[in-house]
Amino acid sequence: MTHLADTDELFYARAGLDRGKLEGIVEDALTKADDGELFLEYRQSEALAFDDGRLKSASFDTDQGFGLRAVAGEAAGYAHASELSEDAVRRAGETVKAVQAGYGGTMSAAPSNTNRQLYTPDNPLNALAFDAKVRLLSEIDAYVRGKDARVRQATVSLAGSWQAVQILRAGGERRADIRPLVRLNVSVVLEQDGRMEAGSYGTGGRVGYDGLITPETWQAAADEALRQAEVNLGSVEAPAGEMPVLLGPGWPGILLHEAVGHGLEGDFNRKKTSAFAGLMGEQVAAPGVTVIDDGTLPDRRGSLTVDDEGTPTERSVLIEDGKLVGYMQDRQNARLMGMKPTGNGRRQSYAHIPMPRMTNTVMLGGEADPAEMLAGVQKGLFAVSFGGGQVDITSGKFTFSCTEAYLIEDGKLGPAVKGATLIGNGPETMKKVTMIGNDMALDPGIGTCGKDGQGVPVGVGQPSLLVSAITVGGTA
Repeated sequence: MTHLADTDELFYARAGLDRGKLEGIVEDALTKADDGELFLEYRQSEALAFDDGRLKSASFDTDQGFGLRAVAGEAAGYAHASELSEDAVRRAGETVKAVQAGYGGTMSAAPSNTNRQLYTPDNPLNALAFDAKVRLLSEIDAYVRGKDARVRQATVSLAGSWQAVQILRAGGERRADIRPLVRLNVSVVLEQDGRMEAGSYGTGGRVGYDGLITPETWQAAADEALRQAEVNLGSVEAPAGEMPVLLGPGWPGILLHEAVGHGLEGDFNRKKTSAFAGLMGEQVAAPGVTVIDDGTLPDRRGSLTVDDEGTPTERSVLIEDGKLVGYMQDRQNARLMGMKPTGNGRRQSYAHIPMPRMTNTVMLGGEADPAEMLAGVQKGLFAVSFGGGQVDITSGKFTFSCTEAYLIEDGKLGPAVKGATLIGNGPETMKKVTMIGNDMALDPGIGTCGKDGQGVPVGVGQPSLLVSAITVGGTA
């Protein structure tokens, strides 16, 4: 399903644009360019939050607009507007011509087409009445408070969006996609003996609300948030120093995303600002480590039928058995590096220029039994969940805070710790992986990635990983 007919209805029949005239403007605007496109977008989004036993906020937004880009060598001209009109697009066309002054490029071939469908095109915002959404949040709030008398605060939020895009290129080539996205989040604060600790859990994906509002789903989310808060109530001060770290499966892949994934994006490597620049074909991780970026996983938060340049997403192998074999590429950086686009050209909205970005970044599983991995650690840290983190792309240095972690003592789990921070270097850490679990899991659908001021939904995943040494910053 190409979604062209549905997006034609949005942008031409309803918005009043003339497709033939738009194609003519695009053709004229890109006469000397190497690449470029007109990106049309229509988006509806909503967010509801229930806090302190009542509806705290509710928002609904409709946004539409376009972005026109012309690429000439390493330069790019970009103009955008929220006004969907022929005059506005024509003015944008005159603007982006400036980047082509004195330049004579040859327009790159259009991306291949696809008729696959990775997620439903249905608008989740229309599937449930507003009153029903409020009742659902109230029911979850009551469930959380009824489960534990120690609850001092409970926050439940529901968010959804529906994005329709159409991409026009010189020569009349068109691509389209319709993208739903939903998320449910539960956060709680427990108090015991004067001590208060928090826990939270979220889930979502490119599905309708019906995948989130079943009692089995939201009760599991609430139970997990309560469990995390209870664990934190019993936590002790985190130790400090270099030690073995066992990373749990699933969401801890966010460390992989930040410490390794960004360094494998094409723009950083073309500009040689990545710690991985110039290392193609070399051993950059321990044997057995295979990392992929896969935008084709059905219903996942980071998946896309086509990226924001119209290129179909794919399963790209980045590191294979420890060796660097690929980068994530948009069209511009791929062309300049003599490589092929991988469907990783992404943008936050029509007001943003596309760049190489991750989709679902995953380390594949190994053969080790997680229980045996734990038993082999005499003294270390077991990191189950992470909060915020940051990485320096050039040096590869990263810092991550643990939201759930435990001491490992004589091969067994010890007490939970509070305030643990992992500090290290991405490439060096990947070389210190000594065991890879057979329990690879994806995250529950909550990731948002920031780069150059743009945020896009992403997914992560990994098996349990034993790293021989990471510096742990603690409070003890």
